Formats: sequence, structure tokens, C-alpha cells
Amino acid sequence: MSGFVEKPEPIQVPGLVHLHTGKVRELYQNEAGDLVMVASDRMSAYDWVLPTEIPDKGRILTQLSLWWFDQLADLVPHHVLSTELPPGAPADWAGRTTVCKSLQMVPVECVARGYLTGSGLVEYDESRTVCGLALPEGLVDGSELPAPIFTPATKAAVGEHDENVSYEEVARQVGADTAAQLRQATLAVYSRARDIARDRGIILADTKFEFGFDGEDLVIADEVLTPDSSRFWPADQWEPGHAQPSYDKQFVRDWLTSPASGWDRKSEQPPPQLPQEVVDATRAKYVEAYERLTGTSWS
Repeated sequence: MSGFVEKPEPIQVPGLVHLHTGKVRELYQNEAGDLVMVASDRMSAYDWVLPTEIPDKGRILTQLSLWWFDQLADLVPHHVLSTELPPGAPADWAGRTTVCKSLQMVPVECVARGYLTGSGLVEYDESRTVCGLALPEGLVDGSELPAPIFTPATKAAVGEHDENVSYEEVARQVGADTAAQLRQATLAVYSRARDIARDRGIILADTKFEFGFDGEDLVIADEVLTPDSSRFWPADQWEPGHAQPSYDKQFVRDWLTSPASGWDRKSEQPPPQLPQEVVDATRAKYVEAYERLTGTSWS
């Protein structure tokens, strides 16, 4: 059992129809048929959406995504039409709202990995493969791969795990041409972002993208290259052989699995409120990632 500890009631705004409550985002549609995405400050971990929010998180994710969309525009178009607040929207939506094209979304999580960790490491330890792709012997947690790899996953509902699948399975589900487009775009975007991050002292270990079609054109959507969708590691602390320090929700995961939380991850009980020091440390990591990547201070 997992999902929301306390599922929020969506805010009602005249002229907008609420479509969906995700782990982090609320999705609406305006009268023109465009999507309105609002990034909340919600935090998820271990398939639970936690009862404690991280201040500014939704704005950081939104502003960082917008910055990345600009860096990637020559590789693949994005779905953002505007960042103007819809009429009647609450003031708190400022900085966390994007008006986006409505796309025909591809039901695949497009994951690129340049380093071995996470679920990829688990599979590698069992079979020397990741999503069926053979990898050389001798790799450990944190090893850089010989070349970036495309390791797709199926999209899961809130409270469920995405499931890694082979490229062949993606081709079977969405067609060979679309699968080839997804792989090419995913690896091109990852490679560009990896190089940009590296210049700023950050390793982009892996990341996931979502794509949709606007007519015949493949378009990148949702959030991109944020601490929620990527593993960012400080380059000066990279040391293969163990888990790496990271710019993400690791403070939250570590506290939840520590005796201090009193929570048993294997139980059906929802996780508890986060202590203030964990909230502050997590927010600081998100801010640091934003500032190091964009070269601008968070205000």
C-alpha cells in the first residue's frame, strides 16, 4: 500500500478544468484546450507522497526546467507556451505555473544512464545487463558507463513502481519508428545536459524524460533535468564503489529509513511528518543544484 499520505483537494479556478493530481503537479485545462501545469511543494519518497512539503520546491523545479528547455531548444522542441498566470489563479501559483501544448503523450519513461547506480545496478549485479543491454565486467556502484545508454520504463500510477523494459518491448508497444525517435532524442538531450552540468562541477548520472507528439513532431514535456527527475552528483566527490552524495531527496530517504523516523518501510503504515532540519537540508540541496547549474542565485 502506498500513494498519498494526505491527498490534497485541488484548487478550483474559473475557466480551468482540473484533470489530474500527480505526485508533485496539478494538471488543469484552460478554455483554449491548453494544459496548465502547477508544480506543488510536495515531496515523494518510496512511492509515498509525504505529508510534509519542501518550501519553494515547485518553483525551483519549474524555473530549472524552463532554463533547461532554453539550453535544449535546438535539439528538440518543448511544450511550454507561456508562464503567465491564468486569470483568477491564486498568487501562490506564480513561478510554479506553465501553460503548455496538449500533446499526444507517449506512455514511456525515457531514461538515459551515463553511470551505473539504482535499479540499473541491481540488474547489472544479477545479469551484467541493464534493460537487456550487455555491459562490461568490473563495474561498481557509481561507475561511468562506456557510453550513455537508453533504458526505458513503463509509466506507473501514483504509489506504484515504474518498471524497466527492453528497447524491443518499447518498439512493440509504440512502433519501431517512434521507439527510434525516443532513443535518439533521449540520448542527444542527455549528452548535451551531461556536458553542461560537467562544466559546472556536477555529474548527471541518469535522468528521465517524457515526450509527446504535436502532430508529427516529437516534443519534450513535463519537467526536465531537475533533482526530482535526475541524479546529480558533485563531481569533486565522485568515487565509484559506493552510493554517491547527491543533489536530491537523499536527506529525506535517509531519515525515513533511519531509526529516528520510527517508520517501517515494509509496513502498510504511511510515513510520518519530516523534521524541520530535514526539510531545511533538502531545500538547500535543491537551491544549490539550481544555482550551480544556472549560474544565478535563487531569490
